[in-house]
Amino acid sequence: MKMTVTELKKIAATLRLDIVKMVGVGQKGHLGGSCSLSEIVSVLYFYKMKHDPKNPKWQERDRFILSKGHAALIQYAALAEAGYFPKAEIENVKKLGAMLQGHPDMTTTPGIEGNTGSLGQGLSMACGMAAGLRIDKKSSKVYCIVGDGEIAEGQIWEAAMTASYYKLDNLYVFLDMNRLMATGPVVERYDTNPLIDKWKAFGWHVFDIDGHNIQEIIDTLEKAEAIKDKPKIIIARTIKGKGISFAENVAAFHNGELTKEQFESACAELNKIN
Repeated sequence: MKMTVTELKKIAATLRLDIVKMVGVGQKGHLGGSCSLSEIVSVLYFYKMKHDPKNPKWQERDRFILSKGHAALIQYAALAEAGYFPKAEIENVKKLGAMLQGHPDMTTTPGIEGNTGSLGQGLSMACGMAAGLRIDKKSSKVYCIVGDGEIAEGQIWEAAMTASYYKLDNLYVFLDMNRLMATGPVVERYDTNPLIDKWKAFGWHVFDIDGHNIQEIIDTLEKAEAIKDKPKIIIARTIKGKGISFAENVAAFHNGELTKEQFESACAELNKIN
């Protein structure tokens, strides 16, 4: 059953709270780029995608690839809330032998479709899945998330050309445009702009949206389904660390530590939404 927009806003806050709990106190975690994706991931897992937590390998499922795999915490939160594994597992993130490691691992975590984290590789995986589904005459879709820092990797653009050449219209990509890399602003480190013009030049149908507006995300996905013979990319303008006031637009929280006071402040802020 699909959630309403109001319910999706609450689940987005819940996912952010789960992320904060996974980072915890005094250990590094990818907080910023996980929180920027909360609304997008909420819409995908709790509104749009066909998937079955009780049968993760269901043949008719839609596929999801988190190419920016360092943001695994947001996917773990969604999988836990959807029921792929007990929510108590999020307390063991990055512990030796635990199900949930620092990057997605399909050999240990139900619901993970590909091992990602070596930046630039996930879009190639998504292209292969989309092509395979078409060959098998499946109606399933493939959703992939890339980062605006990640697309400095050349393999992204090889995959972009491939998707366009083979007219993979069952492939939907979100580009998390939070404008910050680990060390600072994208425009000052490795400027990947202009995003819209580049993706159009590579033969993609491009949408440009507010990545935190749930209704706009839903509407855009529905518009994208009407586009045939082209892969689709949704450039989502987001805020790194969204929902945690002291972490918003702060590069230090790309992979940073929380003090006890910051942890408690973040939990209190997110609990107010729920």
